[in-house]
Amino acid sequence: MVYRFWCGECGFKTPWLAESEGAQRQLDHYKKQHPGILAGGHVETARRNSQGRRRIGGLACLKVALLLALVLIIAAAYRR
Repeated sequence: MVYRFWCGECGFKTPWLAESEGAQRQLDHYKKQHPGILAGGHVETARRNSQGRRRIGGLACLKVALLLALVLIIAAAYRR
């Protein structure tokens, strides 16, 4: 999962990052732009990896494996 942290004081938001890196960037933003104010805002989550591509689920992998097995069986049958 990836996270995007939003500042509670202004429009700043982090890019989609791992949770620890996003939290650190939000803290760095507060130290620089809003000194003396405790970090606030909200966190947005996405069920994607950090490159933004969706992960292939187990069922999709099973379908691909079955399709490949079927193609191999057909190819073996026509080879005789």
